[in-house]
Amino acid sequence: MPEELEAVIGLEIHVQLATRTKMFCGCELSFGDEPNVHTCPICLAHPGVLPVPNEEAVRYALKIGMALGCEIAPRSIFHRKNYFYPDNPKAYQISQYDIPICGEGKLGDIRITRAHLEEDAAKTIHVGESGRIHGSAASLVDFNRGGTPLVEIVTEPDLRGAAEAAEWARLLRETVRQLGVSDVNMEEGSLRVDANVSVRPAGSTELGVKTELKNMNSFRFLQRGIEAELERQRELIGAEGTVEQETLHFDPASGDLTSLRSKEEAHDYRYFPEPDLVAIAPTEAMLQEARDSLPELPAARTARYEAELGLDEAQARLLAGDPDQAAYFEAVVAAVGEAAEPRVVANWVTGDLTAALRAADDAERPAVQPLADLIGAVASKQVSHAGGKQVLAILVADGDADVAAVIEREGLAQMGGDDGELAGIVAAAIEADPAAAEQIRSGNGKAIGAIVGAVMRETKGRADGGEVNRLIREQLGL
Repeated sequence: MPEELEAVIGLEIHVQLATRTKMFCGCELSFGDEPNVHTCPICLAHPGVLPVPNEEAVRYALKIGMALGCEIAPRSIFHRKNYFYPDNPKAYQISQYDIPICGEGKLGDIRITRAHLEEDAAKTIHVGESGRIHGSAASLVDFNRGGTPLVEIVTEPDLRGAAEAAEWARLLRETVRQLGVSDVNMEEGSLRVDANVSVRPAGSTELGVKTELKNMNSFRFLQRGIEAELERQRELIGAEGTVEQETLHFDPASGDLTSLRSKEEAHDYRYFPEPDLVAIAPTEAMLQEARDSLPELPAARTARYEAELGLDEAQARLLAGDPDQAAYFEAVVAAVGEAAEPRVVANWVTGDLTAALRAADDAERPAVQPLADLIGAVASKQVSHAGGKQVLAILVADGDADVAAVIEREGLAQMGGDDGELAGIVAAAIEADPAAAEQIRSGNGKAIGAIVGAVMRETKGRADGGEVNRLIREQLGL
């Protein structure tokens, strides 16, 4: 019996900060501009120039650290990370090594190792067959991105599956987005995720040999890439092969993994303190400003919705991930009051309303009070849920419509069992489908659906489903 192997995954997330200028010079940040129009002697590494840290980037890094519960270093320093590549004109990157600005922290159940400041590399554009220069394929470099402020967030290897890794990365993205320090747009490269992947015998505390998947540009591709690499490693070990420590590229189109290079260790980069920059020592005023600026973040809001409002985790997380939707939901809960439970309101906001908005080409949400009135009307059985969805479509078109007037105008008032009309419709439906009636009498509970459906069609959704079920059983003598 082959030994069960569990996944061990850690993530490295690069967040481009939405500052006005670059990390160590005054060049403006840009996306989509003409190549090499936002450069200067500093970000192009001309001789004799000196970098100056971007104070706004430091403040943004402090906000990220506070949001992740990190220990903030009273004094941190920059290092030179030495490597040669065309996107790096200095032949080193200014980063942080053993004294990062933000140390250990936690988001959800996943531990954060560090979150440090550094500068981004330039953008390399590989020219294809049609763009050969002097008969040879070429790589072009756009230095507009070079020097963009980054915060690199590194987790401990606490993730145990590809889906979990993608879900946690989504939580991190939404957390950073709500801080207002980055647009975290993966398509434009302002959020890039690398995954360190290994496997080990289930129950073991030893770490296996890890590989690194670079620059996953969507959460779906991140999950697929990790799944592919876990499968590759398990097959290798199952065939008594050896996992080599290396950096890999995942091609989402083909699903193939290709080796880029051997995985570097810290000593390969020959880190040493940056001699041209002084240490960063945040003042108490800067730290307090970072604390005071934090909104209620998705993880805390999710926990509050579960504990105080009784929502399940998936529903709470869905609402908490969008601050505008969360504010709308809470306003509707307050307006509904005791007429319906918060979880019922959550079902309407995340389910029926979302579907209605999508059907109306993403129209605006209706005003809070009309939606609250509709939820209360359905809860008090003034209108059926099916009829309520018809009212909701009208509210999406006219956000301030009067719910009671719409119900009356459209003839959607719910039919009860005490006025005789519904009982007559149920009797007719039973008579029209004797086979289903006999199956129900014989104990086949599912057969009742055919008669319920016939009643709902006849009443155009105005009947209460529970009352219809009761009347059917009553008239069948059950």
